[in-house]
Amino acid sequence: MSMEKPNKYPHSHLFTVKVWEEEIGINQTEWRGKVQLFTNGEVRYFRGWTRLQPLLLAMLAELDCEAETNQ
Repeated sequence: MSMEKPNKYPHSHLFTVKVWEEEIGINQTEWRGKVQLFTNGEVRYFRGWTRLQPLLLAMLAELDCEAETNQ
């Protein structure tokens, strides 16, 4: 029997992030991107750098909820 404390976050998650600059008007561009969770292939898109972090946090929160439900 192991005496080690179980790790609250035993799994890591692998994402791929693709970003590109897209022209949205005359002399106007916007950064856009695609985030894909490697393990299940789930894909989400974002517009603008400020949307990337909240998107990743939301995806991680959903994974945590799924993990708790499956325990």
